Amino acid sequence: MQIRFASTRPAGDHALVIPVAGPDRAALGAFGAGLDAALRRQRFEGEAGGAAEHFLADDNGRRLLVVGLGANAKPADAAEKLGGKIVERLLTSGETNAVLDLTGLGFDADSAARVALAATLRSWRHDRYRTKLKEKQKPTLGSLTIVGAPAEAEARWTARYAPLAAGVELTRELVAEPANIIYPESFVARCRASMEGLGIEFDVLGEKEMADLGMGALLGVSQGSVRDAQLLVMRWNGGEPGGTPVCFVGKGVTFDTGGISIKPAAGMESMKWDMGGAGAVAGAMKAIAGRKAKANVVGICGLVENMPDGNAQRPGDVVTSMNGQTIEVINTDAEGRLVLCDALTWAQANVKPATIIDLATLTGAMVVALGHEMGGMFANDDTLAGQLDAAGKASGDKLWRMPLGEAYDRLIDSPIADIKNVGPREAGSITAAQFLARFIDEGVRWAHLDIAGMAWSDKASSTYDKGATGFGARLLDQYVSDVVEKA
Repeated sequence: MQIRFASTRPAGDHALVIPVAGPDRAALGAFGAGLDAALRRQRFEGEAGGAAEHFLADDNGRRLLVVGLGANAKPADAAEKLGGKIVERLLTSGETNAVLDLTGLGFDADSAARVALAATLRSWRHDRYRTKLKEKQKPTLGSLTIVGAPAEAEARWTARYAPLAAGVELTRELVAEPANIIYPESFVARCRASMEGLGIEFDVLGEKEMADLGMGALLGVSQGSVRDAQLLVMRWNGGEPGGTPVCFVGKGVTFDTGGISIKPAAGMESMKWDMGGAGAVAGAMKAIAGRKAKANVVGICGLVENMPDGNAQRPGDVVTSMNGQTIEVINTDAEGRLVLCDALTWAQANVKPATIIDLATLTGAMVVALGHEMGGMFANDDTLAGQLDAAGKASGDKLWRMPLGEAYDRLIDSPIADIKNVGPREAGSITAAQFLARFIDEGVRWAHLDIAGMAWSDKASSTYDKGATGFGARLLDQYVSDVVEKA
């Protein structure tokens, strides 16, 4: 989607978009009584997210799209719904250009730029393998021109939100690709290619390097696959030289069969997105570097494939993690925490962050608890939890804090090892978080974000269609903007 800003409506062929706030239709008076009748027939009342169309006979049949903002709506609250609704209605409409007129609506520069962000994100599609699309199913809308925004809006879009859109789109691309295309090594290659020239430093550990470090938990998950595991490390040094970085760690199980504890066949194809946490970390790193954030950030992705061949680990096996703790593997489908625990240990030993945040599509129990409306947040620090909650609300990647506690921790004691990788059926997402907590060093601020219900969606929103959502990338970028850069 090409975004432009202009002071006046351009000439030429385009669809015209006029927002209205609730029943106030003053902005529509110039289009005549025919428009008012058309809106009544479509039961349009200017409600937030509502839209109606009309064709202007005296303007060469130009399409007029009227979008509701809601009564007394604040531009900051209405911006993303407006941008998303425009694309929802016009993306495959046959229109190639749209002009949005914000004149007189009070949109500040940031809100106008967020309209552009939402329009760009909502236009993203993964059509790479769809070779038989009918013409009417193909996207036609290629540009959106925003008129009547403050002069600073274009700079705000270019410097702040265009890089963010590119980062979110990388996350979606990685999540949406099938597992025969994105596996640990190709995940690394895709990230390198996507972030080339941004100034990110890349390091990659292969299986030999990880074995030498004693990362038996992560490698145990990978040992049933012909695809080699990788630990991807991305460094952005935009802050004070030598300053302590914040660290993001993502679970990157590029396909999860469940291993020997194999999943049911129905729906298993969706496990291509079990690397949504790693995808979010990669997208956030691209966004942060793309806007030249004044922060030191390290992104780490533990990348494996969980397969059930003759060499796969078995239920009952005991593995030794990088920090020396022994783990009884009760269920090979509780593999994400095994990947993360070694990635977290490596991060603390080599990056030495004061704050570490991990993201993972970790547990089905999280979906049972929160559905597909929010990600679950576990934290050992109230200030960090508050900062992430605020970043979630500001970015739209919302979180809900869940508990941690000694009673839950006791549920993962093993009779033959230091810890077991699952507890009872109850409190499944909490015991998974407690497992990870055992690998966090004293004094390190830590949060675990279980995004199992959020990486993929079966319904559309203002900023995404059905499919990969990109959840987590905006959240991490917002956290860096609000907290790290202002420290």
